[in-house]
Amino acid sequence: MQQKNLYYGVAYYYEYLPYDRLNEDIQMMKKANINLVRIGESTWSTYEPQEGVFDFSSLEKVLKAMKAADIKVIVGTPTYAIPTWLAKKYPEVMLRDLNGTKKYGARQIFNYNHPTFRYLAERIIRKIVEKSFNYSNVIGFQVDNETRHFNMSNDDIYIAFQKYLKEKFHNDLNKLNYELGLNYWSNRINAWEDFPPINSTINGSLAILFEEFKRSLVKDYLSWQTKIVNEYKKPHQFITNNFDFEWRQQSFGINAEANHFDISNCFDITAVDIYHPSQDDLTGIEIAFCGDFARSTKNKNYIVMETEAQAFRHWTPYPNQLRLQAFSHIASGANTVEYWHWHSIHNSFETYWKGLLSHDFQPNPIYNESCIIGKEFKLLSPYLVNTTKKNKVALLVSHNCLSAIDWFPYKGRLFDKTEEHQYNDIIRAYYDELYKLNVEVDIIELGTKKLNNYQFIIAPSLYSISDEDLITLNDYVKNGGIILYSFRSGFSNENAKVRTCVQPGIISKACGVEYNMFVEPQNVTISGIDELSSIFNEPILYWMELLTPTTGKSLAKYNHQYWGKYSAITENKFGKGTAYYVGTYLNSNSINKLLTYILKINNLWTNRQNQVFPIINKCLKNSDKYIIEFYFNYSNNKQSVIFNGDKSYSLLTNKIINNNDIFTLNPWDFNIFITNKKVTANE
Repeated sequence: MQQKNLYYGVAYYYEYLPYDRLNEDIQMMKKANINLVRIGESTWSTYEPQEGVFDFSSLEKVLKAMKAADIKVIVGTPTYAIPTWLAKKYPEVMLRDLNGTKKYGARQIFNYNHPTFRYLAERIIRKIVEKSFNYSNVIGFQVDNETRHFNMSNDDIYIAFQKYLKEKFHNDLNKLNYELGLNYWSNRINAWEDFPPINSTINGSLAILFEEFKRSLVKDYLSWQTKIVNEYKKPHQFITNNFDFEWRQQSFGINAEANHFDISNCFDITAVDIYHPSQDDLTGIEIAFCGDFARSTKNKNYIVMETEAQAFRHWTPYPNQLRLQAFSHIASGANTVEYWHWHSIHNSFETYWKGLLSHDFQPNPIYNESCIIGKEFKLLSPYLVNTTKKNKVALLVSHNCLSAIDWFPYKGRLFDKTEEHQYNDIIRAYYDELYKLNVEVDIIELGTKKLNNYQFIIAPSLYSISDEDLITLNDYVKNGGIILYSFRSGFSNENAKVRTCVQPGIISKACGVEYNMFVEPQNVTISGIDELSSIFNEPILYWMELLTPTTGKSLAKYNHQYWGKYSAITENKFGKGTAYYVGTYLNSNSINKLLTYILKINNLWTNRQNQVFPIINKCLKNSDKYIIEFYFNYSNNKQSVIFNGDKSYSLLTNKIINNNDIFTLNPWDFNIFITNKKVTANE
């Protein structure tokens, strides 16, 4: 499903307005060339004020007005926030999590697996879709919003989990006890009716399976909503959900409570919210990471359903940053950029999460900049819509490994299950340096059939992984692939059961390295050898494996009185390919230098890597098979940039540029170039 043009939009909550200004808002949207609004996803209590009593007048008023203004609409099913009457009349639907049963007030406080909720939700879903699908300006539907499992622990969830385990282990309790190590501390389950509570378990293997199961409930719920909407929607209308990421005061890493790779199969297109630092802290990394993830889920363009305009006081962008951000999304493969939200809200929890307009509804510098963006989106749509990327490098991630490392963290006390998803720290440590080196990547899931699409795969901390997956990765290397593992990879199987062989187990042969001791570094640094001598006396953190190469070559060793004989980084030729193993948590400088070495020695280093951050260079192929090059300046300083590429011209200035020409980027500025020749399918 391809778009005809780029969409530039906002979330629009007519129901939240302190007074009716729909016509004024539309006039201001048209001035900014905003051509898309998202509505409806959080207004159940307005549309159904009492059970069975419906009022869609506000919905239809907005739909009609937007249609008259030729503004497209995405309609959301309003199921992620329940009305007061539902919580009062049907208390059995309220969610029970790690801390007990939720009280009414916030959103996402209900058990969406409960049949009563499903009955009531289906009714409002059908009603809202019936009211909206025939509008010609409705281009798609968003089912629910930022859906996760929310640590659901209601009785019906436990019962369903038991059924899940019975199927997984073929109703064999002996096998379940063995695979999960439940003999420990008398946790053995000898009868299904004795099944224990999960939230208090000390068994990581059982808990990790519970996480896997709860993630499957997310897909089940969204698939259920999708089937309902599919009964009504027209062929040109899409269905999506708004995926979010781990939240660390901004979008950070993959979401622990939903497998978005799996869930994306339910939808026509992937949509995400992307929030990131601003002002002096703006780097573009979060925009790129989340965008690469979204694009990779379906290997096609995606929707930025939410991103910030003004938002918080520390997020209010400097002049030209809003424009830089918008085109950064496009450069990662987005076809749509929408702000959350149009107008700042005058009451309640998110009063100070500001929209494109401030509380006074007047034009402001941010809105004025959006007018420039909207005009450029409109003019450049023929060149920038429906683009594609073909990357040679991929970052391999695993939700199972994330859950396992939650239970067995590499920093802090190993007995302490942490709410901080340390797995995301390690994948971001490698991703961030790839980004700064201008290496564009896809983000792929463990178990994918697409490994051979890539020349180089970075696989941080594959801690909990099946024999089959490890053998597949060995074969990838044997057949010519390049892979980089970080510490704790291959350590345990898919049930977090530690392997009994010499570590790193099945990948030892491919990596040409062994170890049987690991320690916490205390006053330890590393230094590189020969080709990696640029890594000198660099600090390491949290974890160190005392590596002994077998067929491999040591690239770096520990600097320490006792641990100095052991390797920290190794390289091994295996078949036609090469495997690298990093036995410790490297700092950013060491990761950067290691990646530089690997890229250069394996002929993956290009002229693009000669660009130095804060200059970021991104490349796309447009629908007409022309190469589009973006150059971004993520800094407060003017930058001189050397253009690397075939003869091109700027889509912003129409000036011709040749290879090695120098051009200037002002602070937080960018330029876009298009080649004057088409490329073949293999280029």
